[in-house]
Parts: sequence; C-alpha cells; structure tokens
Amino acid sequence: MIDPKDMAYCEESIRHGSLSFHAASKALPKSVRNPALALYAFCRLADDEVDLKADKLPALKALQARMDAAYAGNPLDTPVDRAFASMVKDTAMPKALPQALLEGLEWDAEGRRYETLSGVIAYSARVAAAVGVMMCVLMGVRDRNALARACDLGVAMQLTNIARDIGEDALENRLYIPQEWLREAGISEEDFLKHPKPTKAVRQMVRRLVVESERLYLRSEAGITRLPVTCRPGIFAARFIYAGIAGVIRDQSYQTITTRARTTNAQKFGWLGLSMLRSFSGMMMPQSAVIYAKPLPEVEFLVDAATEGVAEKREWSDKFFDPIEQLRNADAQKHTA
Repeated sequence: MIDPKDMAYCEESIRHGSLSFHAASKALPKSVRNPALALYAFCRLADDEVDLKADKLPALKALQARMDAAYAGNPLDTPVDRAFASMVKDTAMPKALPQALLEGLEWDAEGRRYETLSGVIAYSARVAAAVGVMMCVLMGVRDRNALARACDLGVAMQLTNIARDIGEDALENRLYIPQEWLREAGISEEDFLKHPKPTKAVRQMVRRLVVESERLYLRSEAGITRLPVTCRPGIFAARFIYAGIAGVIRDQSYQTITTRARTTNAQKFGWLGLSMLRSFSGMMMPQSAVIYAKPLPEVEFLVDAATEGVAEKREWSDKFFDPIEQLRNADAQKHTA
C-alpha cells in the first residue's frame, strides 16, 4: 500500500503539473486513482528531470537507476519513488512499460526528428500510449483488444499535445512535425525553428495532426467499455478533456504558433458530467466491432508486454466486462432451470 503522506505529495505534484489529468483522475475509484497518481507523478518527474536538465543523458541514466531501484524494492528515499515502488509491487507492473517511457524520453534527449507520421506515432507510443497500457494494468485489465484501444487514446492525446505545443516546442528547438510534411509544404526545418509562423501551410499540418487524433479518440471509446464500470468515468473524462483541447485548436483555425489552446474549468466539469452519462447509459448497448480493430503497428509491442502470460485472465475479463454476455448467460440459466 502507498503511504498516505507519499500519496498526498504525488497528488499535489499532479495538481500543479497537469490540471487535465488531475481533473480526469477525480472520476476514478480510489483503488485505481491512488496508484494512477503515483504512476503519473513518476512519469512527470521523469519528464521534468530530462526536460529541465541541460545535460540530458546523465539525467536519463539517473532515471534508469531510480526505476531499477524501485523494481528491486529499494527505491530512493523520496515520496514519488516510494509511491512508485509500492505501485509496482501491488500491481505487478511489467517493467517493459515504464521502460518504453524512458526510451521516449531518450529520443527527446537525442533531439530525434521523425520522417513520417508513423515515426511520430512510434514516439507517442512510448511517451503516452505506454501510460495508457499501464493504466489498464492498474485496473486489472489485460485484454488485448482493450489494451489496443487504450493505446489509441494515448496516441490521440499525445498528437493533441504536439498540435497544441508546436509554437512552444519550436522555441525550445523541438520539432515533432513529420519532415515529409515540411518538405511537401516547401518549408525547411531550420527556417521553421528560427522563425515559426502560423502560415496556411503550417496550420494545415496542425489540422492533419488534429484529424488523426480525433480518429483515434473515436476508436478508443470501444475499449473503455471493456474497463471495470467504476473506472470508465475517469477514462471517458480524459478522452473528452483532451479531445476538447483538439476542439479549441480547431476553433482557433489551427493557429497554435502564437496562441495556446486552453479549456475552462466549466468545460472540464461539463466533460466530467458527460463522462458519467456515457459510462452508464451505454452499458446495455451491443459491443462495437471497433473493439476488434488491430492495434496500431507502432504500439503492438506494448500490448504484447502487458499480455505476456495472461491468456487465461484475458479470456475471463472478456466475459466479465461484457454486459450483453452477462445477460445472455443469465437468460440461458433461467431457461435451463
């Protein structure tokens, strides 16, 4: 169990570091919310440790050592490290999942650029979809189809972040726009980073990112119905809040160079209410066939890591979390009796 004092520290760090995640987490049951906050606090710490350090490679090595120590049951004596180690022990979190996150941070430290959208998605798989898969593990869900849709949500959220932060990233010499898109628009990487401007071509690239994120937000919804009922409002909330940011970007005509897309507290509360409604109003609806869509090729390694050795549990969870299947079984038993 996570020490309450460590838990309070993690929650406070998330409240200041990510208002969107903090708001969405309020809709999760405490049994999932606490380890989720511990997980996200460690992820935020990892991101800040690398992002804020001038010499990033030593910071990455130190992070790797901290994660190794947590998995060995001997975490650093800090609230975040202790809470993360407790979460790992309580949930049997596969190490390959947070390891993927560190790999994504390493790509950032290298200043890696991405030739195609597939490359951007591969990066998003590591820094965002891996977190979505870890959230499923916290909920006790190891079903491949649900995990694939969790990856869809994680990638969608990261693409939204990239679209929102293009101007800020350029100021920090970071670039996530596919290089082939820049070439098609006749824009050199060097010119864009020196003088980012909200030209029609740049806004069209932002639009392409938003459109792809919205496609994946829609795909992700089928997976939310495979989660425990008490967890669905929190995940629907994350889906609606981040998709809401994409909506603001659209309303701003995809201008994110000099303007940051922001949502209001009133909007967040509205999306939390919608999340509750969607979580329970569709419980008796047939399962969408989208649940069976293959995972994006770039995220399949995450699904494999989370499902290794749990085939029997996956089969059980499919039946347990499908309300239509439960009704059919109950009806069959009644007629047999």
